Amino acid sequence: MPVDVDLSEAPAQGTGVTSFGAAFGLAALGGKVQGERRERIQDSPYFNGRRFENPVTTPQGISDAGGFAWEFFAGKQEREPSVDIPILKPETGRLVPGQGEDLRVTWLGHSSVLLEVDGALFLTDPVFGPRAAPVRWAGPKRFHAAPVPVEKLPPLDAVIISHDHYDHLDYPTVQKLMRRGTRFITALGVGAHLERWGVPADRITELGWWQATEVKGVEVTATPSRHFAGRGPGASMATFWASWALRGPRSSVWFSGDTGPFDEAFLEIGERFGGFDLTLIESGAWNPRWSHVHLGPDNALRVHEQVRGRTFMPVHWGTFKLALHAWDEPIRRILQVAEVPVLAPMMGQTVHRESGVADFWKGRL
Repeated sequence: MPVDVDLSEAPAQGTGVTSFGAAFGLAALGGKVQGERRERIQDSPYFNGRRFENPVTTPQGISDAGGFAWEFFAGKQEREPSVDIPILKPETGRLVPGQGEDLRVTWLGHSSVLLEVDGALFLTDPVFGPRAAPVRWAGPKRFHAAPVPVEKLPPLDAVIISHDHYDHLDYPTVQKLMRRGTRFITALGVGAHLERWGVPADRITELGWWQATEVKGVEVTATPSRHFAGRGPGASMATFWASWALRGPRSSVWFSGDTGPFDEAFLEIGERFGGFDLTLIESGAWNPRWSHVHLGPDNALRVHEQVRGRTFMPVHWGTFKLALHAWDEPIRRILQVAEVPVLAPMMGQTVHRESGVADFWKGRL
């Protein structure tokens, strides 16, 4: 059954957000891209002076809205688990880097992954709050508690945020990470939200596609994706979105963030980087009506091959009810059709690049 975990916190000093405003989601809306930050994004070839655009035509709307609404309310899919999902709760000491593996992964649910690459520890799209929404009392609620509370994470070398949608950028989680002195790496413009929430500007690195930064010997590069952004009315496309390539001396990972099919770009990523030991690719919360901005299982496997991945790990599923398909359809479909090595651990389980599929997921077939 769904677990409601309240991670709400008072806003950081200096944010100017009252408790009334926080309750109604005003804090979670984030900041406005302006000043020097807006001047920087003007240089992006994908910013038209008012908003970011995909280089290929990318509809965002839902066609056949009436049919969609009918399916949403009358569909028979099991969109929430009817059984408890077994969640592992690792001790902090087991998550600390340097325990004999160059590449280790701990899935924390949805697109939140604790990722060790050659001794550097990263956290992708951290959402530890109770809902993927701007408020605590409405919106998609977690199916399960976060395997590890923010306070019990080991010291992080960087947090990578692919884009600013609520299931990837969570206000209460950022508040907690901010107090730990965490460095954030994200796409152009997204730093406005982080800075609005109290993260010092010198701990925020914003990148456009093909731009890179270094973290403890690991090169982190923003790579193309096909999506959209925005956290409130009038904010759509004011910030950018990206996938992410991480290349250390011995190991390499590609994290898709959210994306739709983007053949030319993904083939170029594979060619430029020569492939990846592991891919983390969004495989759930999709629908044919929004196939331009999300992948689904079959396209995720196709993208894995395009970027020349070796082991494939599906993410962006199993935590929130964000689409019309059954909650476990992504993993069932992947296990039925995949012809590549699949890594599918339980939430909270730490594995390495050669590990396989947890018995619980095999049992869903």
